[in-house]
Amino acid sequence: MTQPPDQLLAELREFELDEVVGYLLARAKSSISNLVSQRTMKELGITSTQGSILFMIGSGRCQLAAELARHYGIDASAVTRLVDRLEKRKLLRRVRSSEDRRAVLLELTAEGYEMAAHIPGMFCDVVDRALSGFTPEEVGFLKSMLRRILANTCESVDETPR
Repeated sequence: MTQPPDQLLAELREFELDEVVGYLLARAKSSISNLVSQRTMKELGITSTQGSILFMIGSGRCQLAAELARHYGIDASAVTRLVDRLEKRKLLRRVRSSEDRRAVLLELTAEGYEMAAHIPGMFCDVVDRALSGFTPEEVGFLKSMLRRILANTCESVDETPR
């Protein structure tokens, strides 16, 4: 293994990663996702991403694979693999659009809707745990600031209060 020069090594070690907002956001997101995945795997046998996809389809927020790809910021092939797994488990099906025969809509099965109905509660329980000790005002301020970050990075945000 190549050893870096002492000056570079010192710079790397002295960099205060815990003071970088992006790092903290990514760690918080990862931590929450892991906790949700533990719960969804234990109770439903699916990952948090699979559960989130079921919710997005079931709630009507996304009906096409391309919409899921845009929403999650992942490539179409990754969405196809996720949809394939959910379809194999008979939680959703692909249905050709009657309005545009080129479009393939994603539709939940009865079991898919049943699972999707559990997702908001699971996400809320985990987030409530993560926000333990925060005042309602602090939670509101945090949501406001996160919405501003999303607006600054050209993301649209549903303004529905929660």
